[in-house]
Amino acid sequence: MIKALVKNVLVAINGSQSSIHAAMYGIILAKQYHFNLKFIYVVDTATLKRLTIGKFLIKEESDTFESNLHSDGEKYLDYVTSLAKKKGVKAEAELREGSVWVEVVKAADAFGAKLILLGGHPSRYAVTGKVSDDSTIFSKTDKDIILNANCSTLVVYEPKIEELYRIL
Repeated sequence: MIKALVKNVLVAINGSQSSIHAAMYGIILAKQYHFNLKFIYVVDTATLKRLTIGKFLIKEESDTFESNLHSDGEKYLDYVTSLAKKKGVKAEAELREGSVWVEVVKAADAFGAKLILLGGHPSRYAVTGKVSDDSTIFSKTDKDIILNANCSTLVVYEPKIEELYRIL
C-alpha cells in the first residue's frame, strides 16, 4: 500500500483576503483528507531593516511598524485557527520574523510539509481574463516561495471558497 503523498500542509497567511481563502481551502482539505495543518505569518523585519538602513524610516517608526505587524500577525493567526476549530480541524499556528519567503520555506521544512498553500490574486487577471506572464499573477514573495520551496506549492483561487467553507 502506498503511503499518503501529503500529510503536512503549511498555509502562508499575510492578512490578505486571498490568504484567508487559502486558509479556508486548507481547512477543507484537512477535514476531507486528515492532513496536519499549520498556519504561518511572517513579520517582515528584513524589509523594515532595509528601510531603516536606507533612511526611509527612523528606528522609532520601524519599531512601531514591527510592533503593529506582530499584533496583526497574532490577530490573523487567531482568526484562521478559530476557523479551523469551528470545523473540527486541529491546526498549529506560528508567528516568525525575517524575510517572508525564507521563513515560509524554513517553516515548511521544519514542519515536514509536503504542500504549501498560497493565496491567489484573481483581481490581477479578472479584467481581461488573460495572463501575459507570471509577473501579473504572483508577487515577488510568492515567486520566491515557489522557486525555493522544498515541496509542492499550490496557489489557491477558488471563487466560492467561503460558500464551500460554510457548508463543510
